[in-house]
Amino acid sequence: MIMTIITWIILGALAGWIASMITGTNARVSGYMNVVVGIIGAFIGGLVLQLLGASQPAGFNLPSLLTAVLGAVILLALVRAFRRDTI
Repeated sequence: MIMTIITWIILGALAGWIASMITGTNARVSGYMNVVVGIIGAFIGGLVLQLLGASQPAGFNLPSLLTAVLGAVILLALVRAFRRDTI
């Protein structure tokens, strides 16, 4: 159980950091925020894949990371669209 939580945190941090680099918000996002954005992004990415009818990846692997990055980019784009002054 502890290893699963640690894995989610690591995957979230990595996905959030990559997404912030893609969207150009890396300088304005803290490390903790990268983790939060990455974890929420994983859920959003999973929902997007489910809506498209694709299978959802499981575990700590490249497809899971790409799903989390996709969701995190979507999340950052939405936040950026609604709040121009932050992130």
